[in-house]
Amino acid sequence: MFATMEAARVEELHLASDPQTGLRAIIAIHNTNLGPALGGCRYLAYADEQSAARDAVRLARGMSYKAALAGLALGGGKAVIISPPQLASREALFEAFGRFVDKLGGRYITAVDSGTSSADMDCIARHTRHVTSTTQGGDPSPHTALGVFAGIRATAEARLGSADLKGLRIAVQGLGHVGYALAEHLSAAGAELLVSDIDEGRLQRAVERLGAQPVSSEVLLGMPCDILAPCGLGGAINPQTVGQLRCAAVAGAANNQLDSPEMGDQLAARGILYAPDYVINSGGLIFVALQHQGLSPAEITAHLSRIGARLSEIYAEAQAERRSPARVADMLAERLIYGS
Repeated sequence: MFATMEAARVEELHLASDPQTGLRAIIAIHNTNLGPALGGCRYLAYADEQSAARDAVRLARGMSYKAALAGLALGGGKAVIISPPQLASREALFEAFGRFVDKLGGRYITAVDSGTSSADMDCIARHTRHVTSTTQGGDPSPHTALGVFAGIRATAEARLGSADLKGLRIAVQGLGHVGYALAEHLSAAGAELLVSDIDEGRLQRAVERLGAQPVSSEVLLGMPCDILAPCGLGGAINPQTVGQLRCAAVAGAANNQLDSPEMGDQLAARGILYAPDYVINSGGLIFVALQHQGLSPAEITAHLSRIGARLSEIYAEAQAERRSPARVADMLAERLIYGS
């Protein structure tokens, strides 16, 4: 486990167990050079504790990079809660997690993530102030989608010569809160949508309301399109799928879209422009962070609008240096975090 932490340059790894509620949680704090670590709390069924810890470490690193390139005075952290086989009270479990977060004294601020909701954050907030995206605070998903939409326009301009999305064929993989909201923005902009999701109800809604074409998840990655937007779980671009892609660019909301940094190199070699995920999907983090700091909606919206400009800078530097945008984004983030 120490080798995993050192490889990702993670500062701290905290484990909590509460047999009474069934809580088994891990909090990874990647870096606090720029400020306290902020990152969501996942509630998922992991195969084992090692898998959960690896997920927390990997995601915490991404949050540090995301905060740095978003211009936030924050570090990166992530929490994972291993969902128990039997749960007596979800409310009690998240209250126990709130007590765990509070013991860290503000070094970690938690938020909504996969498998958790604003109602869960309300339970956490009964025991700590180091929590965002409560019911009162609001759902960050629409802001993530808005930032991704801005990033797709910047990506289209860089790769296809225009930020106008009308008539472009865009494949959206995953229609959760962020994916569906993004699909709505794309549809309104006149894009032709291909969509996939394991939930038939979500697919049907996109077909009926947005005029989208449904495609199975297995087929979608290989469909000819202008832009592929992965919006589900991570690892969509991996050794098995990277050769199947028939798109001009990859720009979506999912975290950790690349199975490894080498996948970014392969995309660049094939002429496929990649929008670094932690840059394009930073809208939710920007919203919860700035709201937690008490900034106004107008100030938050102004900050969100910079996502496209940041991507354009990364694309220009990647082209000048003949490196993948993923490598350039990592370099820029590390320079901000570590000062080198």
